[in-house]
Amino acid sequence: MSQQKVARAHDLLRPAFPDEVLTVLTIPEAARELRCSKTHLHNIIYGKVPEVPVLPVLHIGRRVLIRRDALKAWLLSLEAREIEARKLTGLFR
Repeated sequence: MSQQKVARAHDLLRPAFPDEVLTVLTIPEAARELRCSKTHLHNIIYGKVPEVPVLPVLHIGRRVLIRRDALKAWLLSLEAREIEARKLTGLFR
């Protein structure tokens, strides 16, 4: 017996911003992008990972959404901090 996906209203709606590719990410989607666990991503969001800046998120009720451009900016700032730390310690090549 084959299982068919039940069509829901949100599956049939067109994207609000058709020229942009998925502007917000859920926790599982962002964790996949970062190649880390959902738990680790939650720890980053709530400031529980030492020496890692908090990732800015949107809270809509209980949902936690991450803007794709905010994730990219956060990664760039993290990379810049890493490069600066390596320069200060003399480990930068």
